[in-house]
Amino acid sequence: MTRRQRQHRTGEAVVAAGVAVCVCLGTGGCSGSDAVAEDARGGDAVAVLRQAADRLLDAGSSKARTSMEMATGGTRVTIRGEGVYDYRKRLGRLEVLLPQDPAGAAPRRPITELLAPGALFMKNRGAGVPADKWVRVDTGTVSDGNLVTGGATDPLAAAEVLRGTRTATYLGHTRIGGTEVRHYRGTADLGRAAKAATAANRAPLEAAAKGFATAEVPFDAYLDDQGRIRKVRHRFSFVNGQHAKPVAVASTTLLYAFGAPARVRLPDEDDIYAGKIAEE
Repeated sequence: MTRRQRQHRTGEAVVAAGVAVCVCLGTGGCSGSDAVAEDARGGDAVAVLRQAADRLLDAGSSKARTSMEMATGGTRVTIRGEGVYDYRKRLGRLEVLLPQDPAGAAPRRPITELLAPGALFMKNRGAGVPADKWVRVDTGTVSDGNLVTGGATDPLAAAEVLRGTRTATYLGHTRIGGTEVRHYRGTADLGRAAKAATAANRAPLEAAAKGFATAEVPFDAYLDDQGRIRKVRHRFSFVNGQHAKPVAVASTTLLYAFGAPARVRLPDEDDIYAGKIAEE
């Protein structure tokens, strides 16, 4: 089996296991202070949202919590993750917890995921993979661009999806985790987001724009006074394997503790599993 075939099989196996990931995208724009001031006066919501990814780059790093909800086999499941992300290096580390097996088996071990430009690394992936090995997925080769493959949203990708904002409405102020935020609701286009994205996210977003049931992504975004995303919720629609009916996935990313240390070490080549991934 070729390396590309192994990567494709890996992506399919993860989705088959009920793991889903969110996608996002980024581009440049005018200064954060100008954008926030304009927003406070009820200005252009589309322009503010398209710049949200840049405000995260300014922040440098943060802690993150993710959740992904989807219906599979007639049951709605939620996959949760928690970790840190370095926006400037495009590196993150998440501990992703899969839901307990419906048969009542022992709780599954968390999957450790490392997010990197063009790649997703997973440890404790499951059947057929040695405990000390990592599974690597080339995010530019999976049809969803790693938006629903890993079960957790890449925080920068989630922000970069907003670069493709087509329409948006400012809904007013609210609070998240004690922080006052501005609530926006709108629709983003993955194709447009891919064109405006940073180099690392361009190929995955292009794949998602082609692979999803629709390139339009409804979202709710909550930005603080510095224009940084505190919470974003995307609703994706994709075709899962042989099923003709699209699957709806809701992915939520919470960002907090900006500036927190985010040290991520990628695995060595010898630590990456090259064998067959067993179906679970």
